[in-house]
Amino acid sequence: MSVTGSMTNGSGTTTEERRALVVEDDEDIRALIELSLQSQGFAVTTVDNGLAGVETIRTLDPDLVTLDLGLPGIDGIETCRRMRELTDAYVIMITARDEEIDKLLGLETGADDFLAKPFSVRELKARVNVLFRRPRRLPAADGAGGPPATHDAGATTPAPTAPTAPASHEVLDHGPLRVDVDGRRAFRDDTELTLTRTEFDLLTELMRSPARVWSRESLLRSVWGTEWATDTHLVEVHMGNLRRKLGAGRLIHTVRGVGYRMEAL
Repeated sequence: MSVTGSMTNGSGTTTEERRALVVEDDEDIRALIELSLQSQGFAVTTVDNGLAGVETIRTLDPDLVTLDLGLPGIDGIETCRRMRELTDAYVIMITARDEEIDKLLGLETGADDFLAKPFSVRELKARVNVLFRRPRRLPAADGAGGPPATHDAGATTPAPTAPTAPASHEVLDHGPLRVDVDGRRAFRDDTELTLTRTEFDLLTELMRSPARVWSRESLLRSVWGTEWATDTHLVEVHMGNLRRKLGAGRLIHTVRGVGYRMEAL
């Protein structure tokens, strides 16, 4: 494992910097990613296998992870699953294989974006910049960060309900769906949905203009901040994941040959 990168202010005092973890078994590619991220101001830690990556996550708390799919030992998919139990860092999956299933599995395990080898330093930097324009922290799970709840043994526990957001919050409603935009929480009826950052952002854009038909290119610009035509597959994969999490009923409608809109109620 190697750790590099530092940042100081004019007085010589070290200032807080973003941390990145590079999990890559190819030494040349690992060095390329390391130099690219250092040039963007990251303190970079590198490891060459998935198990080491998971162990490093426990102490590093990185802001960004680049993760090779074809790692020795446990592969990138399993590594990403284990990492997602420990961190909400942005994850860019890097793969030498271009099959649709690899991209799909990588995204379903919690990766925020993917890159196919060979890739340019310029493209990697651009994708990192796009990710960091979006909120990193995900909503905490119920009860996280607070004291354990106490219960009266004779009392009946009320069913959970979607909380009423403060008046200053942007709240969107569409049929059984309710989205607290500022609180980054989404509900179907009274059940909170477990959405990734990207799924939440897609749902928010659709619900802000439920009658609008969003093209895949428009969603790329709005959610990902990019117009790379080859990335329309990103929209399709994340939209499929979002639909599954929304449950029964066609709440998101596909407009053939165009894009997506919320189902008319």
